[in-house]
Formats: sequence, structure tokens, C-alpha cells
Amino acid sequence: MTTKPHEIVERALELSTADGCVVIADEESSANLRWAGNALTTNGVTRGRTLTVIATVDGGQGAASGVVSRSAVTADDLEPLVRAAEAAAREAGPAEDAQPLVTGVPQSADFTEAPAETASEVFAAFAPALGEAFGTARAGGRRLYGFAFHSVTSTFLGTSAGLRLRHDQPTGTLEVNAKSPDGTRSAWAGAATRDFTDVDPLALDAELAQRLAWAERRIDLPAGRYETLLPPSAVADLMIYQLWSSGARDAAEGRTVFSKAGGGTRVGEQLASLPLTLRSDPGEPGLESAPFVVAHASGDDSSVFDNGLPIGPVDWVRDGTLRNLPTTRHSAALTGLPMAAAGDNLILDGGGKQSLADMVAATERGLLLTCLWYIREVDPATLLLTGLTRDGVYLVEGGEVTGVVNNFRFNESPVDLLGRAVEAGRSERTLPREWSDYFTRAAAPALRVPDFNMSSVSQGV
Repeated sequence: MTTKPHEIVERALELSTADGCVVIADEESSANLRWAGNALTTNGVTRGRTLTVIATVDGGQGAASGVVSRSAVTADDLEPLVRAAEAAAREAGPAEDAQPLVTGVPQSADFTEAPAETASEVFAAFAPALGEAFGTARAGGRRLYGFAFHSVTSTFLGTSAGLRLRHDQPTGTLEVNAKSPDGTRSAWAGAATRDFTDVDPLALDAELAQRLAWAERRIDLPAGRYETLLPPSAVADLMIYQLWSSGARDAAEGRTVFSKAGGGTRVGEQLASLPLTLRSDPGEPGLESAPFVVAHASGDDSSVFDNGLPIGPVDWVRDGTLRNLPTTRHSAALTGLPMAAAGDNLILDGGGKQSLADMVAATERGLLLTCLWYIREVDPATLLLTGLTRDGVYLVEGGEVTGVVNNFRFNESPVDLLGRAVEAGRSERTLPREWSDYFTRAAAPALRVPDFNMSSVSQGV
């Protein structure tokens, strides 16, 4: 019986009668812990499989593609799934992004090996340390709430053009909230990890204890522009949205902040006076991601025809200058820009060595944020975003945090922020809180912005 993922891929390719076929099998396992009030509440382990079949049909007016994805696929489900993809391709019109299927890529030596898995053992060292943090928090009058999640997805990609590629992707996230005994004060901390060996619950609890202490004094401030320290989590959230909004085709067609007045794109323009570099690299230590394109569907910045295309390091911004915009083979040809797949990690580095604490100590008067949430786009032409601060905005005076202030709604463009930032701390791995369900492999520095726009006061927590 065909149950192994590589066998599922091979059998689906054998069943295909289309002119071209791409099969992607994603095998995922996950483990989680939840806690509330300084005590574990639930834990669990899950397993799952999703199979995506992409059929291509060469018609008189060009190639068409049909895509069908289903979960929990068994051997009996294969032929109906393949036929459904072929029917979808025949019913579709010519695909604008049609390209020859990728060839000439070295095969994965471990393609036929069993998928990687996670299990509750991933928390073997973390769970006892978490128990110690519960004790410390209880003694200090704090209540900890949170969630630890770990998953491993093994992706098996095969094509009728001969590709056999495989990638194992571990993903771990940790989020912890601390509350005062009366529930009036709250603080948040988070971390991203590959295996939970490099996260320290006791250190996170100490950080949360400090933030709760800061919040013992409350100061109400009006809306306005403030010197603001954006921590790495908030910076990463903004840079991720910028990456998602920087597709080359939209820019070339005049629809985004990266469009050049009079036509073309802003590639080559200086965006920041600081030597900021924004880049992606599938081999970045600690942030490793798939070194080839895995596209389950076509869109503005992805193409199913590019499946298996190698992904290398790419600088989006280098020393403050815009160098590249995300492209598919199709949009690269349309725009004349180099092929540059977006990949699945993002690193911002400004060459700074200062910690966030160092930057606080150098602040005469300003705001220190914890994180951002509910980020939404207001104007694509400027990439103006709006959103809310969350879980702690602190007033810094004379190099020290003197209290907590109310939350705000902000209106800012990440592209403008890059240009207005006057200091960047040291880059560090971080959990982008707003986008942690979609994008976890990020590193960023804290940024000092002299005039961050807090457009209105928010009643959010």
C-alpha cells in the first residue's frame, strides 16, 4: 500500500496524463504546551498530510494549470485527485505565468527517507525550566499564561520534469503573558526557535517581572509624534509587511511605494541614511528555510511553474539602497529585473552593537514599545500602515523607564521609517508577534525613530 510520502508523490506522477505535473506532499507533525495561572493546562501532539497536485496542459494559446490540494490523502484518493487537477487545467484559460517546468536541479539525496517528526520530547529541557519559572513567578506575585508550539514539516516535491526535492522545516514559537495579581497590569514576551534548546523561560519571566514593575506607575499621554524605540519584534512585523508589499510587477505597473514616478521601479534608490541591509538567505544560521521554491498556488509573487527553482541569498536593501524586488520568472521577464524569490526568512541589520537596554539608557525622553498588532494597510502608494500598540508602552526619561503609558493607534510607512530612523541596535532573532502564524524566521535590530506617529489614543490592552 502506498503510504510513504515519496511513494505518494511517485504514484501521483505515474497517474498523471497531463503534459506536465508537479506534486507536493507536506507531512507535518506538531507538539504543544499551554499554561495558565502558573500551571500547565493542556498538551498534545498532532500529525497530518496535505497533497497538492498541479497539472499543466499545453493548449493552442499557451499552457494552463490546474491546482487541487487535499488533506489526509490515502492511496485510494490519489487518482481522483490527479484527475481533478487535470480537469481544472483543461477548464482554465492560458496561464499568464506559464513557464517550462524547472529542470537541472540537483536531487535531494534523502528524498526516499521517512519524514522528520517532532514529539513531546522536544520540550524535555524546556518543560522543567518552565516549571521553575512558574515557581519564581508565584513567589513574585505574578501569574504566567502562555503557549509553546513546535512543528516539523517535511516537504516532498516531485515533477514530471524529473525533480525530486525534499526539505525539513522545524518551526517553534513561545509566547508568555504575565499578569499582576489584580489583573490590572500585563506584559508580553515571545521567542522563535528551531528546537526549544535556546529559549530560557526564567529569563523571559525576569523580563516580564521588570515590565510589570515599570507599569506600577501610569502616565496618560496624548496622541502625537514621539521619539520611539521600536523593539526587534515590532521592527520585524513592519519589515515583513514591506516584503509582502514589494512585488516587482506591482511596482513596475505603478501600484506601490516601490513604483518610480514616470514608470519603472525604485530599484537603485537610496531609502535610508543608516547603513541598513534587509535580506533573505535560506542558509542563515538559526533561520534556515527551504532552498528552493515551493509554490502551492500562483499569485502576484509566486508561480506554480517555478516549483523547485533554487533560492539563494538576496539583498532587498543593501546599505540603505533598494537593490531587488521579489520576482517570479514571469515577472522578472516582464520587469527586466533579476529573478529573486522571496524565500521564507528575513534579516534586517544596521551594523549596530547596542542592546535595547543600551538604547533606553541613551534616551532623554521617549517611548519604548513592546509590540504591534492589528496591522492593516491604508495606502499602497506610500505603504501607509495603521495598527495598535499592545502589552506595554513605556515612558523613558533621563535614560530610565519611569512608567507605563496608554496604548496608541499608529499611522506609519515602514519605508518612511527606514529613512527616518536615526539609530539601529544589534540585530537579533525575534518573534514577529503580529505575523507569527505565517512568518517566524526573522532577525531585526531595535530602531530609534525621532518622530513616530501615534495618531490617536487607543483603549487596547
